[in-house]
Amino acid sequence: MKGRKGIADISFLAIGLLIQVVTYFLMPHDSWLSLVSGCLGVCSVCMAAQRKIVTYLFGFGQVLTYTYLCWEQRFYGEVMINAYYFCTMIYGVYVWKSRMSEGTEGVVVPRSLSLRTLCLIISVTFACAWLTGWGLACLTDDTQPYLDAFTTVPALVAQVLMILVYREHWFVWLAVDILSVLLWLRAEDYCMAAQYFFWCANCLYGLRRWKNPN
Repeated sequence: MKGRKGIADISFLAIGLLIQVVTYFLMPHDSWLSLVSGCLGVCSVCMAAQRKIVTYLFGFGQVLTYTYLCWEQRFYGEVMINAYYFCTMIYGVYVWKSRMSEGTEGVVVPRSLSLRTLCLIISVTFACAWLTGWGLACLTDDTQPYLDAFTTVPALVAQVLMILVYREHWFVWLAVDILSVLLWLRAEDYCMAAQYFFWCANCLYGLRRWKNPN
């Protein structure tokens, strides 16, 4: 069983990287940095799905490259959240280390939220995202203020849930990633759109792996 999971994990990662490379060569106007960021992002989320702490190694690289791309597009919400990612990932390494399963190096033990708590989190997140979109529309020259906000605020929440090793973070990430596909398609950066499309699939894969950790 473990051998099959290993093959599935490697195959899934290879598909994600292949999507990035093919998209880059089909869309020659995309920045090479988009390809690098996309590949780092694929590696990061695949390692997260496998509950491996090495996800943070790739995550730091992805955050730095992605932040630069967002600054070029004037996606200020995305810029702010990636600064937040960088800081929280430092703490995340500490938390994941404390929840390592015995006898399995680099793999964490997940936990779950109650349905009531999850619904409360979703409601508050939606309200905060709408207010953030309104603020970006009124106070900045953000090119897609509400879409930017609805990919930013829920991601803040998802990051916290992931760091604290709650399985439900995958549901929140799925919503963020679907909206992010639209965000980057409208910006005509297809490498980034392809990255988020793969991340949507990885959310489903990660949820399955975190529900059945053995």
